[in-house]
Amino acid sequence: MKVLVIGAGNMGLTYAEGMATSPMLSKHKLRIFDIDPKIMETLGKDERFYVYNDLEDCLPKADIVFIAVKPYHSDALFEKMKSKIHNQQLFVSLMAGVTIESIQEKLETKKVIRTMPNLPAQVGKGVTSYTESKEVSRVELLMVRNLLDTTGASIHVATEKFIDASTGISGSGPAYVFYFMQSMLEAALKMGFSDYDSKILVSNTFEGAIELFKQNSFSPKSWIDKVASKGGTTQAAIDSMEDNNIKELIKDAAYAAFDRAVELGKK
Repeated sequence: MKVLVIGAGNMGLTYAEGMATSPMLSKHKLRIFDIDPKIMETLGKDERFYVYNDLEDCLPKADIVFIAVKPYHSDALFEKMKSKIHNQQLFVSLMAGVTIESIQEKLETKKVIRTMPNLPAQVGKGVTSYTESKEVSRVELLMVRNLLDTTGASIHVATEKFIDASTGISGSGPAYVFYFMQSMLEAALKMGFSDYDSKILVSNTFEGAIELFKQNSFSPKSWIDKVASKGGTTQAAIDSMEDNNIKELIKDAAYAAFDRAVELGKK
């Protein structure tokens, strides 16, 4: 099977590096196309890939094509791709806000899978939600899922509404975590800890809490109740967050990302 990734930016390269290890590629190296000559020069030294700077040389022969360019570059790219594809090819979009219908119309093709990736895929801890057009077969869907799983976990969703919704949770979600971490880092520094000690205190606290959550069946609320004793220090912190309506503000933020994803899909 011949897999091509168009776009070798952060997300495209992340998925390319993960998929390059997949046994599904068999004897075929993963193919990458990008218009940046410096990126292509660097990747040309990587034995995992075949690199291309001309779509004519790689696109017509690909079985599965991952599209990982910025959404605002997609129209120009589709125009260049349109004459070089055929109806047996499967196209997988890693672009935010670009609908399946839009891709079908602009590429004049039918087999399209839309995904919502996220940044932790860079360390093999990503989560990718995905959904497909009706022309995609179960076998093709399974092949793509196996490829997506090389970067972490994947979740099949019924409609594109859930792709937009997952944008607000997993797609944009790492930024919410980093925002919270930054706030805790600044608090630790203000308390007098060094940069190094602040980083250890915050990062290990997050990592430990996540492992506790993953390895047990308790809800986050149950863990809060276990840590926060009445009249204690943790309860004081939780009370402060509740008084400042932090929970609702976080929900509002997730919905803001969701609403923006829907808005982008209408353009």
